[in-house]
Amino acid sequence: MLETLGLTTSAVAVYQAMLDHPGYDIERLATHCGLTAAQVHDGLEELSRLTLVRASNDHPGLMRAVSPEVGLADILARQEADLAARQAQLAASRAAVTRMVAERADHRATHGERLLGMDAIQSRLERMGHDARTEILGVHPGARQRPEDLAAARTADLPALQRGVTIRTILQDATRNDPHTTDHANWLLGHGGEVRTAPVLPQRLVIVDRGQALVPIDPAEGRKGALFVTEPGILNALLDLFHQAWDTAVPLGATRPDDPDTGLSDTERELLRLLGTGLTDDAAGQRLGISSRTVGRHMASIMERLQATSRFEAGIKAAQRGWL
Repeated sequence: MLETLGLTTSAVAVYQAMLDHPGYDIERLATHCGLTAAQVHDGLEELSRLTLVRASNDHPGLMRAVSPEVGLADILARQEADLAARQAQLAASRAAVTRMVAERADHRATHGERLLGMDAIQSRLERMGHDARTEILGVHPGARQRPEDLAAARTADLPALQRGVTIRTILQDATRNDPHTTDHANWLLGHGGEVRTAPVLPQRLVIVDRGQALVPIDPAEGRKGALFVTEPGILNALLDLFHQAWDTAVPLGATRPDDPDTGLSDTERELLRLLGTGLTDDAAGQRLGISSRTVGRHMASIMERLQATSRFEAGIKAAQRGWL
C-alpha cells in the first residue's frame, strides 16, 4: 500500500519490520525481511529521504522508524503542497495562453484572416483539424500532391477520423496515376474517409464544420498564402461549389464510363471544351492536371475517331455531332 507514496517494496518491508521490531540491526532486518544487507541499506536511504526513519536515542548507531501517524502524514502534506503548486502553475499557464489567444484575436479581421507562407497555412490546417467535430470537406486540384504534404495531412486527419469526423476529399482524375496520392487516398478510404475524383476541379479549398474555410489567395500558386474565412455568405458559396464538384465526381476505385452517344470520356470532353475556348495545350493540361504530351495523345485519339486530319476539322465535326 505504501508503494503509492513512491517507496520500493524492499523499503516498505524494512519500514514495517522496524515498526514491529525496534532495535533490530541491519543483519536482523535483512534476515526478517528476506533481503540482503545491501537491499536493507538502500531501503533505509529511501526511508531517510522521506524522513520516515531517524537516529535512535536508545540504540546508538541504529535508526528508528517514525510512527505512521507522524511520518506518513508529513509525506501526504508535502505531496498536497506539491500538487497545489502544480495546480497553481497550470492555472497560470492556462491564463497566459488565454491572454495570448485573446491578444491575437484582437488583431484578426472579424470574418477573415490572411495567412502568408506554408508554415502559417499548415498551422491553421492543424488547428482546424483539431477543432473539427462533424465534417472536413476538401478540394485538392493537381496531378500529384507532395509526399510531405500528404504525410502532414495524415497526421492531422487520423485523430479527426477516430473522433468520427466525416472527411470528404475531391482529387483530380490525373492523381490516379500518382502512387503517393493514390496511397494516401486509399489510406483515407481504409480509415472511413470518402474520396472522389473529377477531370477538372474548382480552386483548392478546405471547409470544416460548415463554419470555417481556407482558400488560396492566389489560385495559381496555392503555397503563397491563404485566406481563412468564417463569413457565412462566403461559406455558403464555397459549400455550394464543393457539393457541385462532389456530385459530378466519381468515387475512387470506380471507373467513369464513356458517353455512349459520343464515345468520349469526361476528360476528353472537358479537353475539347477547354481547347475550344482558345486555351493552349499547356494551359488545358494544367486545368486537367495532365501534361501537354498527354493532351496531344488524347487529341490524336479524338481525331482518329472523328476521321479528322486537323484539330480545326476535329472541332467542326465534334460540334456538328453535338459533342460540344
